[in-house]
Amino acid sequence: MNHPSLLPIFIHIHNRRCLVVGGGRVAARKLRTLARAGANITLVAPQLDTVLARSVDALAVTHISREFEDSDVSDYALVVAATDSLTINERIAGLAKGKGIPVNVANQPELGTFIFPSVIDREPVTIAVSTGGSSPALARWLRGHLETIIPDRFGELARLIACYRETVKRKYPTVSQRMRFWERALHGRLSEFLFHNQPRKAAEILDQHLQLGLDETPVGEVYLVGAGPGDPDLLTFRALRLIQQADIVLYDRLVSRSILDLVPRGTELIYVGKARSDHSVPQDKINQTLVEYARQGRRVVRLKGGDPFIFGRGGEEIDGLAMHDVPFQVVPGITAASGCAAYAGIPLTHRDYAQSCIFVTGHTRNNTLDLNWEALVQPRQTIVVYMGLTGLDILCRELTARGVPGQTPAALVERGTTPEQRVIAATLADLATLVDKAQVQAPTLVIIGHVVKLKDRLEWFEPRQADVSPP
Repeated sequence: MNHPSLLPIFIHIHNRRCLVVGGGRVAARKLRTLARAGANITLVAPQLDTVLARSVDALAVTHISREFEDSDVSDYALVVAATDSLTINERIAGLAKGKGIPVNVANQPELGTFIFPSVIDREPVTIAVSTGGSSPALARWLRGHLETIIPDRFGELARLIACYRETVKRKYPTVSQRMRFWERALHGRLSEFLFHNQPRKAAEILDQHLQLGLDETPVGEVYLVGAGPGDPDLLTFRALRLIQQADIVLYDRLVSRSILDLVPRGTELIYVGKARSDHSVPQDKINQTLVEYARQGRRVVRLKGGDPFIFGRGGEEIDGLAMHDVPFQVVPGITAASGCAAYAGIPLTHRDYAQSCIFVTGHTRNNTLDLNWEALVQPRQTIVVYMGLTGLDILCRELTARGVPGQTPAALVERGTTPEQRVIAATLADLATLVDKAQVQAPTLVIIGHVVKLKDRLEWFEPRQADVSPP
């Protein structure tokens, strides 16, 4: 059925009288929507279901406990018909239309004069989504999608702007000047400080923008963003927002192509990755580059695989920024240990198998591993080794020599969380040999401990290629 186009408007109903007729869960939903807008609500229904009764008590609604009467439609700001009877709903709609009162008929939008859209509430910002009544499920789905990309504290931004509106108008008398000012302010550090619950810093940034002329370039900012282990669905909402707002993105070798595809066209991408024995861009040069771009007033995203603070040298990079007074923020990411283990069906701790977990890096130097072996060989502990592919044979040999049984379950996860994920499960004694035969490529993660026993029972992710198990 084709519905006529609807005019999207917002109505002031704060402290205004509104009528809802109906005693079920649909009426309860309408009641809550009206209450959020501050309506003075009268409810007519002979009986109330449990959910609606709780809403009536919580929202101080006036309840008239009887059947609907024509005289109930009087001087209301709007009326909602939410009964189970088509005949009664049609009667209510006709009476309201005859008196020029906006009326909504639940589940029968063609009978009314307005509909309730799906709403994203970031008070005082309200975003409404409507399909004209043709598909409420689609409207709810779209609202859910928008909820994920509109920060929860978006309303704080609107309130701050309202506080500065007259000040900005006095300094910049023309509309074009004010538009330039707000566009520059809102696309910079101001918004992120508010979204991250730092209103005082946000106000300081806005004051700095007011002190600068429109042609002066403010200092930019660096966002150290964890990209997670590979699957773009594992990015945090904040990480995705910053990636899509960046002027320039510096990324490393462990950032997957599917995540880089989320960077908007026109944003400059610079590869600064490192591979074993191939530090194509020295760390000092990366630190210097971040400082230079920020001083140009650019929003710089430093995109790092996994979490920046777990074997990601993130601390070194922000230390360099702090030394040069360059503003920065850190966005944590899902580290490879939790992401790859989860996608492999291997819990890192389990009441029956492991009460602790330890993370180490498997970098070799002069064909040796400099690790705290005593800390690693503790009972009921899971060992997770980052970057352990090259030194895997050394790792397995040294652990066995220090008393870890060769039959201890162990696994290597290759390109975890991606469609190319492969899991090689074996024992500590056999893992290195099996990995060598499988011609594994980095990035990898090694998990050693009795939790690996759970893999076959708990694995759920279906990559494009099968896992490898010992014969």
